Amino acid sequence: MLRGALSIIAKRADFLAANRGIRVARPGFVLLVNPRDRADGSLRFGVTVTKKIGNAVVRNRMKRRFRALLREILPHSGLAGADHVMIGREGGVERDFALLRSELVQALSRAAAGKGDPPRRHPRGPRK
Repeated sequence: MLRGALSIIAKRADFLAANRGIRVARPGFVLLVNPRDRADGSLRFGVTVTKKIGNAVVRNRMKRRFRALLREILPHSGLAGADHVMIGREGGVERDFALLRSELVQALSRAAAGKGDPPRRHPRGPRK
């Protein structure tokens, strides 16, 4: 059941475009899935962690763990022809790897069913 090729998202515009897709929040991360019109069914992924999370060592460890998860799970459970972005949350680096794996599989199945979380409200009110 392997799908198309797996590649990395490198451009900021692609990360911003993923924010317009389906959003599924979990305790350790937020998963963004943005379906693209790709006939070859290729999968792309990206990982981002803000400086609010911790120092560079903590952020890089979290990114390494997330990349390992995505490389393991996306070829089997990812949405074909879509961009997948994981955003690290505060407790993500301490969470058990097996727990993160099961949460990612659940998040991908919710995204595949189109059951994303409601859009975030802007802290200063709605944008115009």
